[in-house]
Amino acid sequence: MILIKLGGSIITNKQKPLTANISAIKRIASHLKKVKEPYMVVHGGGSFGHYWSVKYDMHTKPDRYSIRGVSVVKNSMVELNRLVLQVFLQSNLNPYCLPPSDFIFGNKPITKKTKEISKIANTGLVPISYGDVMWHGKNKFYILSGDKIIGMLTRILKPRLAIFVTNVDGVYSDIKNRKLIYEITAERPTVADVKMDVTGGMNRKIREAIYMSKGGTDVFFVNGKIPQRMINAVNGKEFEGTLFRGK
Repeated sequence: MILIKLGGSIITNKQKPLTANISAIKRIASHLKKVKEPYMVVHGGGSFGHYWSVKYDMHTKPDRYSIRGVSVVKNSMVELNRLVLQVFLQSNLNPYCLPPSDFIFGNKPITKKTKEISKIANTGLVPISYGDVMWHGKNKFYILSGDKIIGMLTRILKPRLAIFVTNVDGVYSDIKNRKLIYEITAERPTVADVKMDVTGGMNRKIREAIYMSKGGTDVFFVNGKIPQRMINAVNGKEFEGTLFRGK
């Protein structure tokens, strides 16, 4: 199967809290209808979950965060997921909501339940999960990013390929001069070994992509503003973006 991560930067307007980019989601959904093999979608939080997690100072490290914050972040991600599901339905796709708590407990995937995802995808449904605030035990919670979920899924499901759909063309060695890196090999052991100009969320995506490619999965970074690039990557055609070639 194929794993697709829709970045919060492409499906929401990060400059406006709690604002989904419905037109972008529609364009992506219309192109996903061209995919003729099983796939799963995981989306980020953007101006929904990310906005509130910053407000309540919540992080990926398990801790006793504000219970009010936990509730607000959780509900904002459910709301964004509802909008994504609605657009997919309107686009004549068959989305199937899979909250991360269905197959992840603590900060580890439940192998047996994770393996069931491929069976769900093989029915013609499109499993859709999302970054979320998760229970860790002992009154502790943590933020689980969609990027991390994709990494977890890849290790168990061994997809044919994985795609990160972002709001930029790929990984740049020089953002100012728009110098795109077209291919990164799995032999590079750390992010520091890849000469690039990235910060924050993109840095995290690259770490996951390197780890995934070391496991043998080809990982693509493409610009969601031009969703045909996503389909070109799926079909093995030439595309504009960055490939982390599987080892």
